[in-house]
Amino acid sequence: MNIHEYQGKELLAKYGVGIPAGIAALTVEEAVAAAKQLPGPLYVVKAQIHAGGRGKGKFKELPADAKGGVRLAKSIDEVEAFAKEMLGNTLVTIQTGEAGKQVNRLYVTDGVDIDKEYYLSMLVDRKTGRVAMIVSTEGGMDIEEVAHNTPEKIATITIDPAEGFQAHHGRAVAFALKLSGDLNKQAQKIAKQLYTAFIDLDCDMVEINPLVQSKASDSTPAQLLVLDTKMSFDSNALARHPDVFALRDETEEDPAEIEASKYDLAYIKLDGDIGCMVNGAGLAMATMDIIKLNGSFPANFLDVGGGANKEKVTAAFKIILRDPNVKGILVNIFGGIMKCDIIADGIVAAAKEVNLSVPLVVRLEGTNVQQGKDILANSGLPIVPANDLGDAAKKIVAEVQAVA
Repeated sequence: MNIHEYQGKELLAKYGVGIPAGIAALTVEEAVAAAKQLPGPLYVVKAQIHAGGRGKGKFKELPADAKGGVRLAKSIDEVEAFAKEMLGNTLVTIQTGEAGKQVNRLYVTDGVDIDKEYYLSMLVDRKTGRVAMIVSTEGGMDIEEVAHNTPEKIATITIDPAEGFQAHHGRAVAFALKLSGDLNKQAQKIAKQLYTAFIDLDCDMVEINPLVQSKASDSTPAQLLVLDTKMSFDSNALARHPDVFALRDETEEDPAEIEASKYDLAYIKLDGDIGCMVNGAGLAMATMDIIKLNGSFPANFLDVGGGANKEKVTAAFKIILRDPNVKGILVNIFGGIMKCDIIADGIVAAAKEVNLSVPLVVRLEGTNVQQGKDILANSGLPIVPANDLGDAAKKIVAEVQAVA
């Protein structure tokens, strides 16, 4: 589960992380009121969508030379003007794809006089079973180019969760950021705070980009501040964190994916025309791969899980068919815990209930496979049986091409 920037900052502030003052806004009036509560005279107006690259993004409805989704305002009037341009319009970034995302809320923050930008993130490294803390002196909007062109400027510190965050990890982060003196101590402290939040909240990822060093003044020393953050969480652990789950913004999610979550179905919409219904993530990936190998493209990833029943199967069919791009469906089931005859009953019931009008190829294997095949054969429905996965992929691609 992902959350907005302002929500992530509110969570991190509870762990003592330095955050510039900011207020979320749903309307132009709220944005203006938010700016009036901030010290000023500089304000930052930031579009809140679940995607990165907002600063370089472009609004579909605005001229090509219009500013992106992160703008520096030098007055309350500019805050108002920016809010009017951004709210309700569609922001296209490198991460949203061409469709973009509608901006429904803003985050108005106090401006920071920036001396230097850094990058700091954490994620689970599945290869090592450890938390990887990724650090670079080259933070900001061009971090992707840094990773591609100068990877030597990025350092990775791994932390064994059994050992936890140790002082040497903090020193390694500060050393990688090339900081000294008080800023070195601040970097060690913020690294520990972020790690604590990461573990406490069961995060999948925490990204701080940029982590900035503010300019020192006669009255205020230089500080390390989190200027932007992205956070995502392990959905399987959200039951432990009702306060985090309450931050979910369903307007940022695909309606079909929201519906799928109600039935405990793992569904992700893709760009192809062959709908897939499979049990098991690995088998689902293999099914999508073999569809592509045969010259077509999957319309979705859909894992019904190991304990699917008629209700789940029917819901899965309905979700797949909500996608107007779907021209055919491939069902690939290996019956281990789940019995093939029960799945076959669900397929027949679902096909009748949704009045299936696209080709359907079914491959069954495993427990009670013959009973399942008999149910499909005697259903009176135009279901195309397949002997194995390769046979299934060839048949569904051929069926879709024949219809086209």
